[in-house]
Amino acid sequence: MNLHAAAESQAPASPPRPPLAWQAGFAALGPAFFTELRPTPLPDPHWVATSQETAALLGLDAQWMQGDEALQALTGNTLIPGSRPLASVYSGHQFGVWAGQLGDGRAILLGETASGQEIQLKGAGRTPYSRMGDGRAVLRSSIREFLCSEAMHALGIPTTRALSVTGSPAPIRREEIETAAVVARVAPSFIRFGHFEHFAARDHLEALRQLADYVIDRYYSECRAAHALAGNPYANFLQAVSERTARLLAQWQAVGFCHGVMNTDNMSILGLTIDYGPFQFLDAFDPGHICNHSDTQGRYAFNRQPQVAYWNLYCLGQALLPLIGDEELTIAALESYKQVFPQAYGTQMLRKLGLPEDAPGTPATEGRFALLINPLLQLLADNAVDYTIFFSRLTDAVAASGSGGLDFEPVRDLVLDRPAFDAWAKVYAQQLAAVDVMRATTLMQESNPRFVLRNHLGELAIRAARDGDFTVVRELLAVLQTPFAPHAEHAEWAGFPPDWASSIEISCSS
Repeated sequence: MNLHAAAESQAPASPPRPPLAWQAGFAALGPAFFTELRPTPLPDPHWVATSQETAALLGLDAQWMQGDEALQALTGNTLIPGSRPLASVYSGHQFGVWAGQLGDGRAILLGETASGQEIQLKGAGRTPYSRMGDGRAVLRSSIREFLCSEAMHALGIPTTRALSVTGSPAPIRREEIETAAVVARVAPSFIRFGHFEHFAARDHLEALRQLADYVIDRYYSECRAAHALAGNPYANFLQAVSERTARLLAQWQAVGFCHGVMNTDNMSILGLTIDYGPFQFLDAFDPGHICNHSDTQGRYAFNRQPQVAYWNLYCLGQALLPLIGDEELTIAALESYKQVFPQAYGTQMLRKLGLPEDAPGTPATEGRFALLINPLLQLLADNAVDYTIFFSRLTDAVAASGSGGLDFEPVRDLVLDRPAFDAWAKVYAQQLAAVDVMRATTLMQESNPRFVLRNHLGELAIRAARDGDFTVVRELLAVLQTPFAPHAEHAEWAGFPPDWASSIEISCSS
């Protein structure tokens, strides 16, 4: 017998190591942009859920992601070797009012991986920018952010991602005593409009230029080339951000997503959905719906989101004006938003109806807005029709029409004013007749989810998690990661919200 081989076979396997290599990234900007500090540990952490998709994006070993080393690191109790944690400083407008210096009050950036993704822990403890806050996040809000980050990605909407959510029995005071949690979230960059506002407000021109050059060189290198805006890289940058933001808002509006807190410090410079607090997907369609209980003036109502995004871009333009050096050029860069948003929104809405822009014999997007989309949205609003279910049933009706003709009855049943629906459906059927049924069906099946993270679904997951049962969180994650599939075993999650759902209040403390 080979004693050496036998000894090797009995030796315990070495623990799997995270295949993470770090690079300087944001930290290379220097101490004017951040404060270095370690997360504050939490007692007795436990797993709530992990996203294997995001782990794969980072190249993290699946076995490591199940172990205690990962649990401790992603709670902030230990550091992954090579990590250089920091909290960044920024400023911003909150609810339309200049709030002055803000910053990462409860988020700590662990660093940027060699793959170009930053990992940030939200709820990791106090920072110099916490102001009067405790630097912590609670279980309910952490579950909501974790699930919605992954749900939005699956819907094809640009977003920060979520790697994990961990919990701790540590008590946290909000409206009541709750327990602590930490979300590990991931993005190419967490830089916001407010980062630029911060240095512009303090007349720190060199820091402003350094930040702009960093973002342009890393994420908008095409803006260095001479093109539409007189070869001015900073004007080109503002235009590119405006266009990305316009396309993002078009996707929000088309899927019925309300952000709830569109402050300038919550606007990603990369056009990502960021900072999931009091968000909501519409149930009954109400253009003026306010999802944030703290938004007493309705500034961030659903139908105001596109206008607010432009206002926020205007604030960014003001911050970049010292670099652009030309007010007219700055305004021209911002104007691109007004051109891109309606076109992108129209395209999204037409896809939801199975109508490609190049269908023969059909009017242009602007014409079909007047003909089809505006009347439909008015119909949904007048009859308080469930937004997601309407388009899901319409998709099924079109998909079935290839074998037996159009049967709108299941869709019609959603609308109280039947004559108004019939009038709209007649016009829609005429437009649809010019499109191949298979093509229309494909467009609709790729655009109309059956499952979105409605408030009551998040609440069901939160209630179970508070009792120590994380099954609902994990099952809901699996469904939301494939939102266009039928998921017959969870068909009730695609149904109408229960009566109690209307009593759920989500506020900024969420």
